[in-house]
Amino acid sequence: MLEGLTNVFTTPLFYVSTKGISLWWILQVILLLLIVSFIAKFSKKILKNKILLTLKISDGNREAISTFIAFAVATMGYIIVIQGMGINLTSLAVIVGGLGVGIGFGFQDLTRNLISGFTLLGEGKLKVGDLIEFQGKLGYIREISIRCTVINMIDGSELIVPNTELTNNTVINWNYDNCHGRIEVEIGVAYGSDLLLVTDVLLQSALTVKQILSNPPPQVIFLGFGDNSLNFVLWIWVEKINLKPFIKSSLLYIIEYNFKQNKIDIPFPQRDVWLHNVNSKENRNINFSQASQKDKSLRELLKQISLFHDFNDLQLIHLIEMGYQKYLQPEEILIKQGEYGDFFALVLLGEVEAILETNTTEKTIFYFREGQYFGELPLLLNIPYPTTMKANQKTRLLLIKKDNFDHFIKEYPFLGEQIIQELTQRQDIINSCHQQLKEMGLLKNKDDKNPILSMIRQYFQQVFIG
Repeated sequence: MLEGLTNVFTTPLFYVSTKGISLWWILQVILLLLIVSFIAKFSKKILKNKILLTLKISDGNREAISTFIAFAVATMGYIIVIQGMGINLTSLAVIVGGLGVGIGFGFQDLTRNLISGFTLLGEGKLKVGDLIEFQGKLGYIREISIRCTVINMIDGSELIVPNTELTNNTVINWNYDNCHGRIEVEIGVAYGSDLLLVTDVLLQSALTVKQILSNPPPQVIFLGFGDNSLNFVLWIWVEKINLKPFIKSSLLYIIEYNFKQNKIDIPFPQRDVWLHNVNSKENRNINFSQASQKDKSLRELLKQISLFHDFNDLQLIHLIEMGYQKYLQPEEILIKQGEYGDFFALVLLGEVEAILETNTTEKTIFYFREGQYFGELPLLLNIPYPTTMKANQKTRLLLIKKDNFDHFIKEYPFLGEQIIQELTQRQDIINSCHQQLKEMGLLKNKDDKNPILSMIRQYFQQVFIG
C-alpha cells in the first residue's frame, strides 16, 4: 500500500520539455515558493523598519525602496526555484505564451493594479504618511503595496483602495509635512441685520480660536440674498486640516454665542401653520402632572463648581469641549487605589467616596459631592491614586485629560491658585500622597512644610512658561 501511495506522488502527470511533473514535484515547488515569498516579505520589513530607518530616509522613500527590492528578491527567487527544479524557462515561456491571451483577460485587473502600484511608488506623488482626501474621506496613507494602498482614516478605520482607483481618480494630498488648509463656514443672518456688525463679529470670532491662523487672515464673503437670510461664508486657514471637525465645531459655538451677545438673529424658514379644532377637549385637557420638574442644566451643574462660578457661556462651552462625561452606577469603582489616572474629575451629580485601603481595614477619608472635584494630585504629581474612588449613588462626572487640563490652566491662570487653596482643606489626602512621594523618593526638599503644594505651584509655573 505504501508503495502504491509513493507511485501516486512520484508518477509524472505530464511533461514540460523533458521534465516529468508529479504531485511530489508540485508540492516541493509550492513549498519553495512560499519560502521565497516569506523571505521577500521579511526583507521588506527589515529594510523599511531597520536599515533604511537608520539611514534617516523618509517614510515615503523607505516604502518605495523596500517594496522594489522585495519584489526583485521575490522575482529572482521564483526564477531560481523553477530552474532548480529542472524546468527550462525557454520551454515554460512557450507554454505561457500560448496561454497569454487567456491569462491576460483573467488577470487584467491585477495587472493594472500592479502597474499602478509601481507608478505610485515611482512617482512619489503619494507617499506613506501623507494626509489625503479621497472620495470625500480624510486619512493618512499607511502602506502602498504593489496591488493596493492602505489608508488610516480619521475615524480610526482602515480603507483598502486598489491602486488603479488612486491613479485614475482625483486625490487631494494635504501632505503630512504641511497640513495647512482652508475651512469654509457658511452662516445665514436675518434680513435687516447690520452687515458691518455681522462681518466684525465673524472676524472677531475667528480670531478667538487659537488653531486658526492670522496669516493668511480670516475673510468674510457676502454670498447674496437667500429666501430667508442674508448668506455669508467665513474663510479660515488652519495648520492641521485633519482637525477640521473640531476647529469648525469650536468656531460655530463661538459665533452663536457672539451673535446672541450682539442681538444678531439666525433665521429659520417661514412656514404657514393651520390649526384645526384648537378648542377641542383633547387639547384643553392636558395632563400637566406629567411635566416633572426640570433637571439642572449642564450650565447650572458647572457653575455650582467653585472654579467656574464666574465663567460665561462661551467659557463653559470651551470647558465642555475639553472634557468628556462619564456616568457611574452605585458601588461602581472609577479607579482603584494604586492605579494611575490621567484625568481631572468634576462631580456634576451624585457622590464619590475616597476609600483608603490597608491590609486589614478600609477607611473613608473624603466624600466628593456635587460641585466638587478631585484627581488633581495624581494628575499633576504623576503618582498612583492614594485611594479607591467609588460612586455611592448614580453619579455624573466630567473628566478632563491631562493635556487639556494643562491647556485650560494656562488659559485661566487664576484656576491654579484656587486649586491649591482647595487642597489645603484635604489634609488626609495630602498626607497619603506625601507618604507615596516619600516612598518613591520624589521629595527633594525635606525642610519644606508643604512639599506637595510647592510641587504643584512649581508645576503650574512650568505650564505657564511652556
